[in-house]
Amino acid sequence: MTARVIVLAGPSGSGKSRLAERLEQAYGWPTLRLDDFYRDADEPDLPTITAGANAGLVDWDHRATWRQEDAVATLLTLCREGRAEVPVYSLAESRRTGTQVLDLGGATHFCAEGIFAPEVVADCLAQDVLAAAYCIAQHPAITFWRRLTRDLRERRKAPLVLVRRGLALAGDQRRVVRGAVSAGCRVATGHQAFQTLGVHASPAEPGRDRP
Repeated sequence: MTARVIVLAGPSGSGKSRLAERLEQAYGWPTLRLDDFYRDADEPDLPTITAGANAGLVDWDHRATWRQEDAVATLLTLCREGRAEVPVYSLAESRRTGTQVLDLGGATHFCAEGIFAPEVVADCLAQDVLAAAYCIAQHPAITFWRRLTRDLRERRKAPLVLVRRGLALAGDQRRVVRGAVSAGCRVATGHQAFQTLGVHASPAEPGRDRP
């Protein structure tokens, strides 16, 4: 089989995962979580934050903390074979905890979402598997609050670290969006992207929530 990928980029907390869940409910499109390709915290040579209150901690927003080649290889396997073994990563523990099989179940499309999603756009274009690429963006204050409440709920890091990181990311949001646009992503809210992505659904796929 040959499936096509919908890349969902955007700042942490912008609503990428929420949109991916909605697309799966509406059309049966599974999601490849690109954040599961993070490196383990105890690996050598991880980049660290060099300034500010969190200086010295691992800079998880740096692309060098992420296994791009593995993510792209897995993405292409899903497109060509319809299933692939994917890592399971614990953000709270900052390490890989296992693997699982992601099976598209015959779906014609799937989502690939994560903060490093813009890094896979060029490879998807080169391999002619890209259906669409979006950068999901909200007002920085909304993104900050959503990210903070999610990270606290999931206990991803210590509360003070999360607050400080959130403030830094809010100030960096415009740069992140510009980078995604430069990589080939279209800026939209989650609702706007959902409304337009329905054109990729085939008649054989479920449509319980079609726009």
